[in-house]
Amino acid sequence: MALARDLKKEQYHVVAVIGDGAMTGGMAFEALNHAGHLGTNLIVVLNDNEMSISENVGALAGYLSRMRTDPKYYKHKEEMELLLKKIPSIGPTVVKAVERIKDSFKYLVVPGMLFEELGFTYLGPINGHDIGLTRTVLQRALNSHGPVIVHVITRKGKGYRLAEENPDKFHGIGPFDVETGDTPDTIIPTYTQVFGESLCDIAAGNDKVLAITAAMPAGTGLTRFREMFPNRFFDVGIAEQHAVTMAAGLAVSGFIPVVAVYSTFLQRAYDQIIHDVALQGLHIIFAVDRAGIVGEDGETHHGLFDISYFRHIPGMVVMAPKDENELRQMLYSAVSFTGPVAIRYPRGSGEGVPITRQVEPIALGKAEVLKEGTDITIVAVGPLVYSALEAAAALEHSGISPTVINARFVKPLDEKCLIESIRNTGALLTVEENVLQGGFGSAVLEMLNNNQLRVPVTRLGVSDEFVAHGAPAILRAKYGLTSENIVCEVSRMLTGKAKTRGARKTPKINVLN
Repeated sequence: MALARDLKKEQYHVVAVIGDGAMTGGMAFEALNHAGHLGTNLIVVLNDNEMSISENVGALAGYLSRMRTDPKYYKHKEEMELLLKKIPSIGPTVVKAVERIKDSFKYLVVPGMLFEELGFTYLGPINGHDIGLTRTVLQRALNSHGPVIVHVITRKGKGYRLAEENPDKFHGIGPFDVETGDTPDTIIPTYTQVFGESLCDIAAGNDKVLAITAAMPAGTGLTRFREMFPNRFFDVGIAEQHAVTMAAGLAVSGFIPVVAVYSTFLQRAYDQIIHDVALQGLHIIFAVDRAGIVGEDGETHHGLFDISYFRHIPGMVVMAPKDENELRQMLYSAVSFTGPVAIRYPRGSGEGVPITRQVEPIALGKAEVLKEGTDITIVAVGPLVYSALEAAAALEHSGISPTVINARFVKPLDEKCLIESIRNTGALLTVEENVLQGGFGSAVLEMLNNNQLRVPVTRLGVSDEFVAHGAPAILRAKYGLTSENIVCEVSRMLTGKAKTRGARKTPKINVLN
């Protein structure tokens, strides 16, 4: 935007506000380096509260921490500038010497030398909750020439004691008691909790298993793992690309890294997944949390593309559990596989099924037939399997006999199981919580084409658009990912099928609530 302003020869200020957590990612430094090189007018406000979603980690976080504890910047710099102004200019030699003295002094007392060396004027650190001071420093930045960094120190949760004391918990929170900060107890564990507990169980018996997170130990369920196996836990900060490539280095050295990351954030490491992991055939497990419709975190947090960006990568295994117990089974199974493995699972509570301590491994690429039928095959991915089973019950009540298959594997598909069922029923409906383009339904269509099998097919998933913020139940209803809509789609399909074949009369279908 600053470059566009300059190209159009316009006059206005461009201000970028970034968090200190963003400073652990390469893009921030790429932009700072470029802006400093160009020397254009740009103000960068670095909002430094020592937190991203979890506490920031790494050498840069430590550097910023040291800067926060050294408020002498203004005082010493201004005193030096006043002193230099009093020295008469008596020749270039003296001027150069004075500049060297000034630079040496800056190295000793200026906390922002990293930014100064990148070509920025550094202002700060200042108390961001002191509005008067903040206004003064911002005005100084506006009057400066070239790129400027304004380093502002704030406190996450400022003004609410419980949030200040527990910023992890209050970063993203549902209903809670304002007086105590307590949240309602949930009996059913979340998928994230089951993942974290299962990984601890696995790691207790296998010292090759490691855990990696990108600044989200609590969000991805790795807090207990960090406590139990501190030497086998790595938080790389908000740097998903580095997390994946670091995992590749560990994997090629004989370890089994488990990279726990939200689906939407893993998109940032797409290139690394292909070139650093899959191309090498490395055994890395991607625990893809928040897959599918996430809910009230905004458009950016839905995990609706991971099936599409994973399944076309050669050698990649892609799984999706129907419930929390199957997630545990898949995690154990993934450890015994070879090559890269992705397990996608949703946000929130599980289905309330019992968690079995004795784990039965799942054979690679093996689907699960949950109900045998004769009229249509319904193949679902993830927890939508239960919506398919509810729909099947309603359809049975109306005289229609569907087969329901839990795909379990997006890649490799259980072609034998699927083709056998589809040939038996003569119709197919797929259900997934992913975009339709390149998703699970597309994989099944490709399979049918490769086997020259032509049957009526309907794919249910997310249409070609970005999904808005909203409660998951509302969004699933909007995109037809409900048992009621499955019943309606089957009704429509079988009506057409009966007309085409002149077979039997399709019975009336009642939608059951």
